[in-house]
Amino acid sequence: MQEKWSIRLIRIAAIFGLVGTVLGSHMAGSGSYAFKPIHAHILLVGWLSVFSWGVFYKICRVRATKLVAVHGWTAIIGSIGLTTGMWLQFIQPFNINETFSLVFYIVGGTILLLAFALFVLMTFLVERTEKR
Repeated sequence: MQEKWSIRLIRIAAIFGLVGTVLGSHMAGSGSYAFKPIHAHILLVGWLSVFSWGVFYKICRVRATKLVAVHGWTAIIGSIGLTTGMWLQFIQPFNINETFSLVFYIVGGTILLLAFALFVLMTFLVERTEKR
């Protein structure tokens, strides 16, 4: 279970890394920094945090294996929801209802907050290993 979630989270993080760097390249080339907060969150939440969680599951064994899947889904949904919600809220690319974009942003952020809280819990559920 953990192997599957490790590689899944690392792949999602790689996609976030690519999107974040393309966005940064676009900002540098265009001279417009309108995407700066979205770019930062894509790289910090999507690339760095999700990648770190994937590595954690690769090197540590967690006793509560079902919680690994719950954490994985909240990490993916939350990171996509927060960054997409930010994009919809700040850039308003489709001229959609502001209330909808704000709720999307808040729900994504709340799910991501839950993912961080679950990760704290997971660090306390690591199986003890023998000293080497």
